[in-house]
Amino acid sequence: MKLLAFLISTFLFVSISFASSGYQVGDKAEDFRLKNVDGSYVSMADFPDAKGFIVIFSCNHCPYVVAYEDRMIELHNEFADEGFPVIAINSNDPELQPEDSFEKMQVRAREKNFPFPYLVDDKQEVYPQFGAERTPHVYLLNKEDKDLRVSYIGTIDDNYRDASKVEERYLANAIKAVMKGKSPDPATTKAIGCSIKSK
Repeated sequence: MKLLAFLISTFLFVSISFASSGYQVGDKAEDFRLKNVDGSYVSMADFPDAKGFIVIFSCNHCPYVVAYEDRMIELHNEFADEGFPVIAINSNDPELQPEDSFEKMQVRAREKNFPFPYLVDDKQEVYPQFGAERTPHVYLLNKEDKDLRVSYIGTIDDNYRDASKVEERYLANAIKAVMKGKSPDPATTKAIGCSIKSK
């Protein structure tokens, strides 16, 4: 009986761990509805003409995000008209990181003049659904029939420190591949950034 109980508990632990790992490339992505910095609520269904989305888990305080903010804006400006807008989501708990409060999100969005939605995952339900661990952590979604499928997961490019020294634009290359009906290569890279702050 002890062996059976051990096996059952091990199976449940492995199942829960696997289930909580979030999306993998090829998975169907579920929609969300989150509050934007302008006070409206935004979901992916609000973009009926979109061919996909660049979902970036972001925040205010992380130096990696700060280093990438201008590139996030450039990505939106480059690909939104092609059907792939950026949606940024802040999932950090403001009690653990006060710089990531909703009010300071509004300030940051105004300072940078973000051309994309900057949403707050205040219940911290969306980031585990995706499996995001870092800021920034990128998920490229591609519309196939009526579903949104994950096509790329990881980082934006290969040099967060200096945009002028980037050699591999992983995310941009993934979007261009998807636009041609091809699979991104690589389809996954390691997200580099600060950990998402959660209780």
